[in-house]
Amino acid sequence: MNNDQIKQLEKELWDSADNLRANSKLTAAEYKDPVLGLILLRYAQNRYEEAKITIEAAIPDGPRGKRAATQADFLAAGSMMLPEKSQYGYLANLPEGEDINEAVNEAMRLIEANYPDLAGILPKNYQELDADLLRELIRVFNKDSVKKLKGDVFGRIYEFFLMKFSMSGAGAQEGGEFFTPPSLVQLIVNFIEPDHGIIHDPACGSGGMFVQTGHFVEDHSKRAVNEAIKVYGTELKSNNTRLAKMNLAIHGIEGKIIESNSFYSDPHDLAGKCDFVMANPPFNVNKVDKNKDFVKTDKRLFSDVGLPKADNGNYLWIQYFYHYLNEKGRAGFVMASSATDAGASEKLIRQRLIETGAVDCIVAVGNNFFYTRSLPCHLWFLDRGKRAENKRKILMIDARNTFRQINTTLRDFSPEQMEGLTIIVKAYRGEDVNKTFASNPWLKEHFPSGNYADVEGLCKIVDVAEVEENDWSLTPGRYVGYSIELDEGFDYTARLGEIHTELESLNTEANNLMQQIIKGAA
Repeated sequence: MNNDQIKQLEKELWDSADNLRANSKLTAAEYKDPVLGLILLRYAQNRYEEAKITIEAAIPDGPRGKRAATQADFLAAGSMMLPEKSQYGYLANLPEGEDINEAVNEAMRLIEANYPDLAGILPKNYQELDADLLRELIRVFNKDSVKKLKGDVFGRIYEFFLMKFSMSGAGAQEGGEFFTPPSLVQLIVNFIEPDHGIIHDPACGSGGMFVQTGHFVEDHSKRAVNEAIKVYGTELKSNNTRLAKMNLAIHGIEGKIIESNSFYSDPHDLAGKCDFVMANPPFNVNKVDKNKDFVKTDKRLFSDVGLPKADNGNYLWIQYFYHYLNEKGRAGFVMASSATDAGASEKLIRQRLIETGAVDCIVAVGNNFFYTRSLPCHLWFLDRGKRAENKRKILMIDARNTFRQINTTLRDFSPEQMEGLTIIVKAYRGEDVNKTFASNPWLKEHFPSGNYADVEGLCKIVDVAEVEENDWSLTPGRYVGYSIELDEGFDYTARLGEIHTELESLNTEANNLMQQIIKGAA
């Protein structure tokens, strides 16, 4: 199945599932978990059938014939051994008179009983769905085209459904976002290149950063994903924790996800140990209890200026990300735009961070990249293993005018823009990328010289001394300036004359109205 066929199938499955919901009383949030659970069950069935053939062929004949396959055989083959009542085909063929809702709940319970790592993860609330709706939904994922799918395609379908549910506002109804837009995750992965070692996301949501990292490893490393990286996630919300664990399972990524509050715990004890940190933490979280002993003695904070006085968690997160890194580690994370210019105690923390030499790049991103909020944001990149030439430099990119309009409200980066922004960073790091500068249309438009140069309104490499002169601001717009594009075919003088005439007319009208009001009052 090629890429276009997978995209078509994703759309068909989503349209079918979404049409069923549209004719029910369920909200996207209520519908999300049962549907994602069925995708996981379908994936498990396909893996089981694929492994069963291989296992049975490999079992040698004995005096009494072949022995029965065991759970250990399936585990070695990277699959689950599914009890009959957990198999998708059994559920799809259940007679009309049987309780389908309880049957699916039981299927999930049996899997959890046999595989303790999945205990408490699988949805078991199918009694909340109308029985006819559930039967139709099961049929959607029992099409012949779905029965033939392999694991990596199921991973894409799961991610696609997560994205569509997020666009439907399912996350907002649960009090937050669980899914970071692919454009932002991809840019973070491209910039920090997480191809080995310990990967940590202390606000992991549904685990999208890990999934994209897995794809990066597949594309850039000769080692298998689970040999190249070890992933650790922390997530505050129970439901998101379950989504993340299912997401890793369906993508075949081994990892440890713990439900915990990162403000008051460091459950993986990873300070100073991470090769890469990625995150999209909740912005401007207030009421963090800074009187807790854990917070006051947190080794993930600067010991002298670590506790910000502002009532939000932004500068706690930023310090966590820095302190999680080992001496050559890189971090990329999404942050509220206000953080680059925040004053008082937050400015002192920012100054302290900049003085470490680890701030590598800041990217300003415009509005409408998120599905349930329109605010702009910044992407921060830290690199504790910077090359010596860049130790006192920071790459500023103002990408607020760089976007592709998906529909009337949503934007992302086009493939050319994504590659172009990535190449800017590579050039800043001294890599030979001249060929791409010469071939990428977006780069050719902005860099006609064919190599990196500071571009007004887009990018500039600044020295830390310049940042200090700007009161330790990390807002790219302060440094790259504003690009003014003149339309040579437009008569600006005539238009200014028109505006003056309109203004005089409006002033005259306003004066007349004022006179009438005065006369009326008299």
